[in-house]
Order: sequence, then structure tokens, then C-alpha cells
Amino acid sequence: MNDVEVSVVLPAYNEEATIEHTVEVTLSTLASFLPDDAFEVIVAEDGCEDRTPEIADRLAAEDPRVRHFHSDERLGRGGALERAFEASHGDTLVYFDTDLATDMQHLEELVESVRSEGYDVVTGSRRIPGEKQDREPERGVASTGYNSLVKLFLRSDLYDHQCGFKAFDREALFALLEDVEDDHWFWDTEVLVRAQRAGYRVKEFPVDWTPKGDTKVDLVRDVFGMGSQILRVWWEFSVRPRATRRVALAAGTLLIVAALALMTVYLDPSDVLAAIGGADLRLVAAAALVYALSWPLRGARYRDILAELGYDGELGFLTGAIFISQTGNLVFPARAGDAVRAYVLKARRGVPYPSGFASLAVERVFDLLTITVLAGTVLLGFAAVGLDPSLAGTSDDVVASGRTALLVAAGVGVAAVLAVGVIVASARSDRDFVRAALDRVSDDSYVELVAEVVGSFVADVQAVAANRDAFLRVGGSSLLIWTLDVVTAILVFQAFTTTPGVPDVPLVPLVALSFFAVSVGNLAKVLPLSPGGIGLYEGAFTLLVVVLTPALAGVTLTAAVALAVAVVDHAVKNVVTVIGGVASTLVFNVSLTKAVDEASEAEQRDGLATGERGGTTRE
Repeated sequence: MNDVEVSVVLPAYNEEATIEHTVEVTLSTLASFLPDDAFEVIVAEDGCEDRTPEIADRLAAEDPRVRHFHSDERLGRGGALERAFEASHGDTLVYFDTDLATDMQHLEELVESVRSEGYDVVTGSRRIPGEKQDREPERGVASTGYNSLVKLFLRSDLYDHQCGFKAFDREALFALLEDVEDDHWFWDTEVLVRAQRAGYRVKEFPVDWTPKGDTKVDLVRDVFGMGSQILRVWWEFSVRPRATRRVALAAGTLLIVAALALMTVYLDPSDVLAAIGGADLRLVAAAALVYALSWPLRGARYRDILAELGYDGELGFLTGAIFISQTGNLVFPARAGDAVRAYVLKARRGVPYPSGFASLAVERVFDLLTITVLAGTVLLGFAAVGLDPSLAGTSDDVVASGRTALLVAAGVGVAAVLAVGVIVASARSDRDFVRAALDRVSDDSYVELVAEVVGSFVADVQAVAANRDAFLRVGGSSLLIWTLDVVTAILVFQAFTTTPGVPDVPLVPLVALSFFAVSVGNLAKVLPLSPGGIGLYEGAFTLLVVVLTPALAGVTLTAAVALAVAVVDHAVKNVVTVIGGVASTLVFNVSLTKAVDEASEAEQRDGLATGERGGTTRE
């Protein structure tokens, strides 16, 4: 079949009822405008669970123009198409859906637009203005929304990106596929968008189309799958080229400046500075010492996590690695410092990047769980004591605001505890709960991708949760680490009691308030909106102190004093972190900027890898 000019690929998944008819119609339609030896039809069978493979084998044996490619596992539509196109012989590559929803009278125009007219990419369209199709409402709304998002975010000029009726010039397609990452339903859209961006000749023409098969909106496919892929490509085209370290650092700095500027509307900066100037430096120094004591505990906890994942490490080295990564988070936005730790582990101890990222994810889970437990414990105490406005003559509005804050935090806390509880419980079972949950809402090929991403995260936590002793050690270490974090805040609070005009907050309410303010402040830092969460932590901390102190302690702290406490508390912790980070970079001879670049590249390369495709070829 060396004279083959046109290769038509039919992506097939469980099509035993229709595949024979589809192949027959395809052969007869192609023969109506092409010589018999000028085309081939390839059944790209994608891990079918019915009789499709046997039928495709028989059709290939009966007609030399038919070929069959079988896969033992789901590759996704894009993956199955790519595999078949790579093995095809034609210079014009075509595919369309096996349900023949698109009228085959359009096949000649599709093929000849590439073969004779010189277009690089051609697609049928059900949505060209003025062309009406018999579309079911549910699918029509979803399709309209999807195409609108693609046009808006990816700046595509096309009207219909998902019509399963496309043709490509072979050379152009394989040049595009070098950058295409999706193997599933978004494959079509990504090829079309990249073709337009690269300047290829793209043609869209109207086709007659009748909906067939499944028209339901699929949560996994349409939201997690297609939606996340739109965001990925948008980030690649619109954000990443502009998101240099200098721009990102400038944006983070502007965010902090804007937050501070907004605070001046409600606060007098001189009042804040005056409050800071009156703080007891001895207590501030003591707070710094207490916070420094938490770092060896962080190193010990990380050593236990790595041990459960199969890697050993020395306490001093791991503590230094954490210092370096946390310093990176203070210098670079979007928590870029987190990836630095994976680089340090790979460069200095040979720990693979995926394992480095996994250990970091486990650590983050225990951090969030511990913070939530601390905040939840205080919430129970608040519920037992109650928020009585008569304690300080506090207005009903203030108390209502406090109760609202508590309810929101309680909701977040309950969700986090339940999620980790499910993960811990599932660690003691052989059942794949993630896959089972996804299978309940979708049978789409994107389930494999989403299940792998979510499942790998859950598996990392389960690796620790499955070992009771390890779970208790890591959990106990986390509790001690965050308790020392709160004790640091308590000492900073006490440092301000020497400031004129600042009331003395009784110890028990002070401890409860500190636990809650620190916990919620650190939860706010989870959002990577500024380097080190600067501004986010202070804002959450200040709000809670101002709202809750009157009802809990019977005294009132001004917003200026509360902000001063938050600023000094966060500054003490950041100064200790930077000193430790600088010292660690010198000891281990690590370049922070190089580490960020290396780790980012590794995260994109290794963190998104989904393994090799399996399958066999039947011809």
C-alpha cells in the first residue's frame, strides 16, 4: 500500500454494534472519489471491552485497505488517534467519529481541502453562524459554553472545536503533535488552537450533523478534563511567557503594597509603628528562639515521611533543605520554593523528583490537618464558653461578624478532617476509593487521567497513614511544630503589653485567641498570592483579633495594635527562616534561583508524566 495518499482513522471504543457498518460506509464513500489503492481505513480500537476487536480483525483480514490497531488499555481518543496516525501511510490524515453523526456527503470536501487545496488543518463545524443543527438542548448548552471559553481564553477564531470530523496535512500534524500534551477529548481543540497560533492554513466549513449516542454532560470529562486543559493551554500561551521571576516578584510586591495602601484607609500607619516601637524586645527575641526550636522538629518529621516513601536522610541535611525551600517561598511568588526542596533532594541525595514532590505533598497534608485540628479544638472551646457581647459591651454586629468567621472556619475544618479521615480509612483497604468514586460519576477516558493525579496524591498520604506508628510520629511532630508556632505568637502578644494604651489580655483567652488567629492566618497563606503569604497572614490575623478579643477577653484591641502584633509575629518567623535558609544555601552550596528553574522544569516534566502506553498492533 505504498501508493496510499489518504489515511482515515476511526477511533473506536465498544462499537461492536456499529463498527462494521461504519467501515463499509467509509470504504464506499472514499471509493466514490479516490482510486481503490489511494486510501486506507484504520480502526484505532481503544481498549474495548466488547467484540469490537474481533470484528475489526475480521474486517482487516477480508479487505487489505482496512487495518486494525488494538490497545489493551484505554489511551484516550487523542492517544488512540496519535498512535494510528504514526503508523499510517497517507500524506492526508483524516478522522471522524464512528457513529457517523456527520453526513458522509462532506467527506470529499474534507479530504480534498487538504489533498488538493493545500490547507494544513480542516475541520467540520456544527456552529457556523446561519447554519442550524438538530442539537439536543443539554448538549447544545454545554457545547456553546465550551466553545465560548476556548474562543475567550485561547483566542481561537473557530466556532466549533470538538466536531469529530477533521483532516490534516501529515507534515503539519506531526509538527503540531510535538507540543500537544492532551491524550483525551481536548486533543482536537489543542491541535486546532496550536495550528492557528503557529500560522498554519486552517479551514472550517459547515456540515450536516445529527446527534447520536451519549449527550449527557459528564462531570469528569467536561469540568475536570476539558476545563483544566483550557486553563493549562491558556497558562502556557498567555501567562508563562510573561511570568518571569522579575515580573512575578514585581506583581507580588505590588499586591503587598496595594494591601498596605488599603489598610491605611482604615489605619493610621503611625499608630502601627508606634505600637511596634513600644514592644518588649526581650520577649520578641524569646519568641524568635522558640520558633527556631521548631525547625529541627520539621526536619525530623520530614525524615519520617521520606522513610515511609523508601528514602533515608540525615536530620541536619533535611532541616537545611526545608530552610532553603521556605526561604524560596519568601523570595519567589506562587510558592515556587516548594519545588526547590525536590531539586535539593535530587541534586544532593539522588531522590527522584516525583518522590521529592510526593513527600512535600504529604507534609502539606499533615500541616493543613494539624492547623485545622488546632483551630477546631479552639472552636469547641468557643462553643462551650459562648460569645457574650455583654463581656465588653460589644455591639451585636461585631459579635455577629465573629460568629460568621467561626462558622466559615468550622466548615473548612470539618471538610479537611473528613477528607483526611477518608484517606486514612482507605489506607487500610485494598479498594481504590478514588477510582470507585470517579466511576460513579463518569465512564469517560478522562477518568484514568483524573484518577491517576488524585490517586497518586492519596497514595502518598496512605503510605504514611497505613503505618500506625509512622502516622502517630508524623502527626505528633506536626502538633508540636504548630504549637511552637502558636507559642511564638503568644510571646509576641505579651511583648506588646508594655506598650502604653494596650490592655493586658488574660492568659487563657490569649492562648485560645493565638491558636485560632495563627491557624486561620496560616490557612490564608495556602493561597499563593504573595511571596510567603505576606499580607494574607497579617490580614486574617488582624481581623480575628479585632473581632474576637472583646467577646473572649472583655478587652478591646485596636486594629493598629492587632496589625502590629501580626506584623511582628510574621516578621519574627520570616527572619528566622531567612537566616536559616541563607546559612543552609552556604553550607550545601545551593543557588536558590538555579534551584527554582531546575525544579520548575522537573515538575513539568516528571510531575505530569502518566506512564507509557500499552497496546499491540493487529494488521
